Amino acid sequence: MALNATWQPIVWGRLAFIRTVLPSTASPLTTWRARAPWRRKSGEVPDIAEELPAGRAAGPAFAPIQAILAEDAGMTNKIVLLGDSVFDNRAYVTGGADVLAHLVRQLPIEWSADLLAVDGSVMAGVRQQLDSLPADATHLVVSMGGNDALGVSSVLDAPSRSVADALLRLAEIREQFCLEYRSTLDAVLAVKLPTAVCTIYDVRYPNPEERRIAVTALSVLNDCITRAAAGRGVPVIDLRIICDEEADFASAIEPSEQGGGKIAAAIVSFLTKHEIRSGRAELIVR
Repeated sequence: MALNATWQPIVWGRLAFIRTVLPSTASPLTTWRARAPWRRKSGEVPDIAEELPAGRAAGPAFAPIQAILAEDAGMTNKIVLLGDSVFDNRAYVTGGADVLAHLVRQLPIEWSADLLAVDGSVMAGVRQQLDSLPADATHLVVSMGGNDALGVSSVLDAPSRSVADALLRLAEIREQFCLEYRSTLDAVLAVKLPTAVCTIYDVRYPNPEERRIAVTALSVLNDCITRAAAGRGVPVIDLRIICDEEADFASAIEPSEQGGGKIAAAIVSFLTKHEIRSGRAELIVR
């Protein structure tokens, strides 16, 4: 049976497919990205996407591709991204590659990726994302806590009688943040898949004073993240070090296309260089 002309250009040997659901603010389309692994070795990475209305993915034109996927895709590992806009940054890189697109291009041939992270999610949202975890997921990377921190940032502008009083307020926030972070991380680890977590990167507020205050406060919360990860033998992707340039940010708190590429590279380092079975908590910075 001849393939539909739409699909002829992309049927070349083994194909790796990535399914991405566009954000709820976008039109209800499902994007299937097909790529030819035999081109990747030479450094030429074609990225061919065909957008289909939801519900038509199993139509006649797509049936031959489904058959090839089932018989010859050869994908044995799937990384799932959980969390917030650190991963779900499509809205901030208009016309450019988001974190998922960068990750798909950088992954080894036998890997695929899925995005469950949702822009704006707090830690409680990660628990909900776990309910949608695909059955074939093999590895997880989590970025959470940034929006929780943003939700209590008003404390930075609150009047205080003394430095000690201000520190006590931060201590209360830290204790609640640590409690929620540990609880959520334990829920993620209960899935029993190799997992890495991300720190909260340093924000890029235009006002130098506001930036210094925010970065100092975030260090208190990042301490919760590194302690929770270290105590559980979970690798940490330190976004403070990875996203260290102004060009890594599309706004004060969102990763740019360049930043997304760096984040994706760090995720690949976790997948390919970290000794998963070692049970050691390692710091990944590139």
